[in-house]
Amino acid sequence: MLVLKSSLLNHYQEIIFGFSTKIGLRRSHPYFFNMSLSVQDSREKVLENRRYFFKRLGLSESNIAMQKQVHGDTIIFIGEGGNCGESDAMITDKPNLGLAISSADCPAIFLFDNKKKIIAAVHSGWRGTENKILLKVLTKLVQDFNSNPNNIAAYIAPSISQKHYEVGEEVVSLFDEKYSIKKNLKYLLDLQSVNRDIMLKFGLLKKNIQVSSLCSYEMKDLLHSYRRDGIVSGRAFGVIAMKNKS
Repeated sequence: MLVLKSSLLNHYQEIIFGFSTKIGLRRSHPYFFNMSLSVQDSREKVLENRRYFFKRLGLSESNIAMQKQVHGDTIIFIGEGGNCGESDAMITDKPNLGLAISSADCPAIFLFDNKKKIIAAVHSGWRGTENKILLKVLTKLVQDFNSNPNNIAAYIAPSISQKHYEVGEEVVSLFDEKYSIKKNLKYLLDLQSVNRDIMLKFGLLKKNIQVSSLCSYEMKDLLHSYRRDGIVSGRAFGVIAMKNKS
């Protein structure tokens, strides 16, 4: 199987991170190596895929927290693995506990405070981005955990690029015009840049932010994309965890 890594997060020895691709366990069209139970893929295959992926990361299924993503701005603190209900962002300071984000175009954002030893995982589609869920997570890290923005590393995983993310006026009007390009009667929206700028404005250092250059829409043989494949698209998992404290 092929698991994508972050050169930024790899810098920290205590961090475990991986983002799944379509490549794994000889799965075939249309769902390939799919992590979601919300599509019409075989439940048994999905659960096997998850176990295989988690094992590849050195984690057990029971120590992975998963949420039902609803494109909102609910943030929850996670103390144990399993299904944690409806939310779009998770935070934990527990070692050996993975936070999983499902993605098939939407930006999945992973944060690590290397001083306070806290991780967060955020699902930020256009609704979440408009609701400033990432800003709310960063604010919570500072207010509730005394994080310093200078110590936070952030990785935006592979997602749909601006040139393929076409939206209507009702969506683009929610964002500053600098993040969009007009295309006939539609607009091309850059969610990655919106979220990157939120982090920079909040005080994260430019060197501590990495944005994947891989476009989920373009990488047909590698990445899942709902925009490209519609209802037969699978989903990827991005998982972040901290290793046990020595």
